[in-house]
Amino acid sequence: MILLKNCFYLVKSADDPGSFGVDVLIRGNRVEAIGSNLALPADAEGRVIDASRHVVIPGLVNTHHHFYQTLTRNLPAVQNAKLFTWLVYLYEIWKYLDEDAIYWSTALATAELLKTGCTLTTDHHYLYPGGVGADIMALQFKAAGDTGIRFSPTRGSMSLSKKDGGLPPDTVVQSEDDILVDSERVIREFHDSDPFAMRKIALAPCSPFSVSEQSMKDTAALARKYEVLLHTHLAETKDENKFCERTLGRRPLKVMEDCDFVGPDVWFAHGIHFTDDELSVLKETGCQIAHCPTSNMRLGSGICRVKEMKEMGINVALAVDGSASNDSSDMLGEIRNALFLQRVAHGADALTARDVFRMATENGARLLNFGKAGIIEEGGPADIALFDVHKLEYAGSLSDPLGALIFSGYNHGTDYTIVNGKLVVEKGRLTGIDEEELSRRANAAASRLYEKAGIV
Repeated sequence: MILLKNCFYLVKSADDPGSFGVDVLIRGNRVEAIGSNLALPADAEGRVIDASRHVVIPGLVNTHHHFYQTLTRNLPAVQNAKLFTWLVYLYEIWKYLDEDAIYWSTALATAELLKTGCTLTTDHHYLYPGGVGADIMALQFKAAGDTGIRFSPTRGSMSLSKKDGGLPPDTVVQSEDDILVDSERVIREFHDSDPFAMRKIALAPCSPFSVSEQSMKDTAALARKYEVLLHTHLAETKDENKFCERTLGRRPLKVMEDCDFVGPDVWFAHGIHFTDDELSVLKETGCQIAHCPTSNMRLGSGICRVKEMKEMGINVALAVDGSASNDSSDMLGEIRNALFLQRVAHGADALTARDVFRMATENGARLLNFGKAGIIEEGGPADIALFDVHKLEYAGSLSDPLGALIFSGYNHGTDYTIVNGKLVVEKGRLTGIDEEELSRRANAAASRLYEKAGIV
């Protein structure tokens, strides 16, 4: 058991005005009680954490990422490149991914997420280099289990390489038959439909121009057979829209409609360049959006129409995106950027701090189909982040303690992160994996990639 004692400020949900001085009792993987003067049962072993310095919030939810990209951050050759140029360059490095790189990049990405308040994440791994004989999904679940995060990865895919008019090298794509066979395998082996699951699976062709339309249709049919979610990139750049119009004869969303790749079980990453009519299609079909503000700014892709989507009732969640286009996995920082980027486009009242907090919690849990994650309530999952706000960088900001996390501060690390009732970050340090070894092994894996690609 864990008792969070005398929380400075507890925010149970985006609608909760917040409470000062309350306690939270965790038994097993659930929140058992929220109230005043709680105590551990006399006959129970447990841990009491003094939360009198902390803003206590539901664990944050990350809805789009590419973990392997943590190994290719900040490369000088593409620091100023647009998406397609950036992709073509990086594919020539990513094609050398091996088992070691996949494990350590997954551990690194999930570690950063946990240390910045995220307790539930997905990943979009769509690269399957021919030289990797190991089970990539199993490697990722092993790494996520070691760090302790709740994990819902997608089984990504690409079948169209340079020889087919696509962008990636021939060595990282798969046949569409192989994609379907393995997609079904990973669902059967790893997917857990329980609302408190630590593992779920979604299916995610990389983009409309990375697989054939038939593969999109087949993937959608397979996902619905097993009642798992569907995901892909869509409308990220103007160049993507033009590419689809030139090669497929329609805009990206129309391609998705024709492939039956729309519906409340579908979420799209980015969704920047939608027309008014296309926003109406999203609303009518129930499609959801993973908004990636930092990546969109980094690549100069544009500003997602989040304010309009919100007003239309389209579910918009938050995501850090891949760490080669962010170049971090700072989930709390992503909330701040989401807030400010909409204000650039729509003015100072475009979104409130509570709006973006909802995107990063409840909206994300709803998008990933994780029941009551994203809120703190009795009987709900014990996924909680504690931030110490009685520090220099928050001085003067505590008239609104939740707003302080978003508007103020420069160190976005938690003091404690709890996932499924277990402390996975304690006093700012990971409990499940050695941070120094993780950093060393990730740097070594990155260096091997660079050496193989001939860029060092």
